[in-house]
Amino acid sequence: MSQPFTISLDSLMKPIDFEAMKEAATSGGCSSSSCGTSAKPSDMDEATWERIKDHPCYSEEAHHYFARMHVAVAPACNIQCNYCNRKYDCANESRPGVVSEKLTPDEARRKVITVANEVPQLSVLGIAGPGDACYDWKKTEATFSAISKEIPDVKLCVSTNGLALPDHVDELARMNVDHVTITINMVDPEIGAKIYPWIYYNKRRYTGIEAATILHERQMLGLEMLTARGILTKINSVMIPGINDEHLVEVNRWVKERGAFLHNVMPLISDAAHGTHFGLTGQRGPTAMELKALQDKLDGGAKLMRHCRQCRADAVGLLGEDRGQEFNLDLLPEEVVYDPSKRAAYREIVAEERGDHVRAKEKAVAAVKENAAGGHTILVAVATKGGGRINEHFGHAKEFQVYEASGRGVAFVGHRKIDAYCMDGFGEDATLDATIAALEGVTHVLCSKIGDCPKDMLTAAGIEATDAYAYEYAETAISALYAEATADKGEARAVA
Repeated sequence: MSQPFTISLDSLMKPIDFEAMKEAATSGGCSSSSCGTSAKPSDMDEATWERIKDHPCYSEEAHHYFARMHVAVAPACNIQCNYCNRKYDCANESRPGVVSEKLTPDEARRKVITVANEVPQLSVLGIAGPGDACYDWKKTEATFSAISKEIPDVKLCVSTNGLALPDHVDELARMNVDHVTITINMVDPEIGAKIYPWIYYNKRRYTGIEAATILHERQMLGLEMLTARGILTKINSVMIPGINDEHLVEVNRWVKERGAFLHNVMPLISDAAHGTHFGLTGQRGPTAMELKALQDKLDGGAKLMRHCRQCRADAVGLLGEDRGQEFNLDLLPEEVVYDPSKRAAYREIVAEERGDHVRAKEKAVAAVKENAAGGHTILVAVATKGGGRINEHFGHAKEFQVYEASGRGVAFVGHRKIDAYCMDGFGEDATLDATIAALEGVTHVLCSKIGDCPKDMLTAAGIEATDAYAYEYAETAISALYAEATADKGEARAVA
């Protein structure tokens, strides 16, 4: 059993004892010189790894350790999507296009420096609206220009619908923005017309198939231009059952051919309370297993991102959490000076922890492959605060990270959002029922602590829950579970 990394991510948000961090991280027996780059995938060149290794969206491994921040400086938008309503806001709502405060570039500068001083995990600054970063270009450009002068090592990212993207690719390249996300939901304008009521292009509004055709052509042009300039591109696609779900196989093929680095297929969020067209007309989103089935079908095409959390346009923190409300404008100091020391120290310590994690993962994957028999597969939900560890109480979890163990090894395959079961020390049966429903297809739950009542209810639902592997790496624990499951299955076959 590997030595737990005892510095919690919660504690990292407070004044940091870096000596304690270093002692915890090095207790596993690795040094920064030996572990700093050991997390690099074997099929990736060193130059690309250097660009993505601390980016929580572009590297699944990095999202356990590094945080992103979005600044809402670009409210203007040039298209209407049937799944979007930027007027709706709730502090607890995690959905693209949602913000509590719109910022000027100067306000964004103050906020970013404040966050960088308080959140050492910060590695990425993105502009994702709440409108379109390329359409509202002057504000995007002014914000990035100010921040890059004061925090030159933060990665700059843009999210866009792609309509205005070709007009600004050269400027993005000059500004060293080397990560761009384009939302592409179709390559067939007839399908696009069901998703986009209108676009605004060249000072004119277009509708229907004509609008979707223009948008499609501009998106493909922008993607090709980014690829030609060596800018890494992630494609976001919203899975809309009955409209583009089967079509996303074709989208995946198109974007791969044009050099997309990642393809992220996200579930439609269609709650009627949000006031979107799809929400108000009853268009449903996919189930967790429908989403997984499509993602599995896309394996072998453009490389998939499975750890997306569909972040707000003002999100702050690790993926899966949002600390944006802690940094509202009225809480920011008037004068800010960037102090790089915390971020530098954090990166040094995390390099050591990541090396230990990678070795543990490699060992676990090899063990699962060795134990694989008869195509046996288990789907495991892990309660975690980050670091790749099983370090969250079942009752406090607001999401589970889901892993699949099979003959191919152990792989992260997604996450399931839930409401926390424990409130002020008490559990709610209705909440637990919803949690069990959200865990569709899951065979095991791993957490740092779980009470008898929820454990029994999960057992009754056919889900084995345990806290026996608390603070272990997820892959290590899953490897042990898989060995037990395959052994039990073998015994059952022998008896039969």
